[in-house]
Formats: sequence, structure tokens, C-alpha cells
Amino acid sequence: MFAGYSDAMSIDRPTKRRAADRALGVVTVLSGVTSGWSDPGRRRLALGGVVGPVGFVGGWLAAGTATSSDYSPVHDAISRLAAVGSDTRVLMSAGFVAFGIGLPVYASALRRCVPGPAWITATMTGLATLGVAVTPLDRSSAFDAVHAACAAFGYLTLAATPILAARPLMQLGHTGLSRLGLGVGAVASVSLALSATSLPTGLFQRLGLTAGDVWIVATAVAMAGGRLPMQPTQPPTGS
Repeated sequence: MFAGYSDAMSIDRPTKRRAADRALGVVTVLSGVTSGWSDPGRRRLALGGVVGPVGFVGGWLAAGTATSSDYSPVHDAISRLAAVGSDTRVLMSAGFVAFGIGLPVYASALRRCVPGPAWITATMTGLATLGVAVTPLDRSSAFDAVHAACAAFGYLTLAATPILAARPLMQLGHTGLSRLGLGVGAVASVSLALSATSLPTGLFQRLGLTAGDVWIVATAVAMAGGRLPMQPTQPPTGS
């Protein structure tokens, strides 16, 4: 989804704080809505981590095949498939939206199953992707700048999510998911850096994003199937 990441470096702390507050608000609302659900019902929310990545990857695969433009999946950013005037704009935008909605839904289950802040970065990834969807490239220079910032921020949070979850998963006895997360985080982080060089942008975007998606799907399936169970909530102080 990402056309670059240098603009994300200019995001100031108040803006990042507001983004974190919005992420917390989204998952808090979801948690409130599902507070009366049974554990199996809540676990099914984890499937947002399957639907979102499948919709996103399916979107860029289908759009890359269907476009009549001179588009190279190796050299061109995924966002070009949803640019203003692109014949695959609707298809690729749908992929962005699927990912953008699916990740916060998944994060509401991740919050209950994996202690720590990984659910926050997962939510931010989804919200940033929705930002990418509503600011298509080539509308204006201002839109392009916002698009780049949202895309880069989403990439950073996607790479951070499995890394932040690695230690809690290890402590819960899920060694495989923990090690997978560290590997995925490393691949995504290196790919982010390489996508900003003269090396093929599209190739390294797809490599990093797909790595992140593999971990999300793996944890989503583990949560939905009960192999990564929900953790007991802490009782109120003084009860």
C-alpha cells in the first residue's frame, strides 16, 4: 500500500498521540459492543485478521493482473493501482478498505489474547490503511503527502506489531508464534528501508507486507481456534 515513508518521519508527537487515542477508542468501542459475548463469539473477531489480509493481497494481485496500464508489480508501488485515473482504482481501494476494517476487528481479539501494546499498533495499521484509501495518489500534492504519511505510518506499525507481541507470546508458551513474529518484524523492517532506496519498490513492499500478513493470519487462526486463548481479565481493585 505504500508509496514511501520519508513523510512519516515528520509526524509530530501530538499527532502520534492523537492517532494512538483514536486506535484506543476504536478497540474500546468494539470491546464494549462485545462485552456480553461468549468467548467463542469474541474469538471469531480474530477472523478479521484473515479477511483483511486476504482482501488486501487479493486486491493487489487481481488489480495488478487486470490493469491495462504499464504497471510493474516489481518496480511500482501498490498504491499506484488505486491512483486517480487508474482503471483498477475501485478494486484496489476495496482491498485497502477490507484491510483497514479487518485489522481493528482482529485487534479487539488480540487485546484479549496477547498482553501488551501489540493490539494498539495493529489497530493503527488498519486506521492508517483507511487513510491510504481515502487519499488516492495523483489528486493533488497535498493528498499525495497525506497518503505517503498514512502509508508509511501503517507500514511502521505493521512491522512493530509482531515484534511487540513476541515477548508476551513467549511468556504464554507460544514459542513458534513468538519466533515467527521476530522474523516477520525483521523482514518487514528491512523491506521498509529497502523500498525507499533505488531497489525495486514494488518488490520490497510486497515482501514486507506479505510477511506481516502471514503473522497476522497465523495469530488470527490460533485465536479463532482457541489455541491462543483469551486471557482472564483483571478484577477491579478492592474486589
